Formats: sequence, structure tokens, C-alpha cells
Amino acid sequence: MSWLDAVKWDKDGLVSAIAQESGSGKILMMAWMNNEALQLTKESGHAVYWSRSRQKLWRKGEESGHRQTVLAIRIDCDGDVVLLEVEQKGGIACHTGRRSCFYRELQGDDWVEILPVLKDPKRIYG
Repeated sequence: MSWLDAVKWDKDGLVSAIAQESGSGKILMMAWMNNEALQLTKESGHAVYWSRSRQKLWRKGEESGHRQTVLAIRIDCDGDVVLLEVEQKGGIACHTGRRSCFYRELQGDDWVEILPVLKDPKRIYG
């Protein structure tokens, strides 16, 4: 049995993947992986995801330079979530220029931005 057989892929052949910053334990982002993306991540040591909007592999940081070096790959008890322990290059994981994609917090009835923009996305992506 292959290590990939332990992963429970959804009907579209995807599994959710969470990127967690090594050391701090902060959750940086959530994305999707297909079989090939997970294999490439293991082989290359850098996070590779599946872009549902573009319908293609997405090598994290290929445009922005904000690559994720993968230190560990884990799956949860049900096998339906992948956790990547990563070293985030450049300190920015989110396409909005923030450290984490989880930069809004529910306070009362409002979503409040709690993390600053570290770099203008226009400067990141041109």
C-alpha cells in the first residue's frame, strides 16, 4: 500500500491542506492538493497546491517568491486533512500581503482585520 492510499480524497480528487508555521505554530493558510501536488511536495520539499480557480498545479511562491519549505507532512486521524509544517519565506503567506490568510477576526457582529499588510500585493505581483 502506498502512503498516498491513506489519504481520503474528496469526489474531485482533492484533500484540504493547512500550512502551519514551524516554531510559532501559527496557521498561515489553507489550500487544496491533488495526488500529484502532494507527491511533488514530498519530492521537492516545497509546498505545491492545486488551484481550483485556475485548474492547475500551484507552486507556492512561484510568482511572489514567498515559498514554503516543508519540514513535515502529516494527516489527521480521518485521513482527510493534510497538515504541512512549513518555513515561510519572506514572512508572507497570503496573496493580500499579510503573514497569514486568517487576518480577520469576528468581533461582535463584525469581521475586523487584525493583521497588517506587510507588503502591497501590487508590489508582490506587479
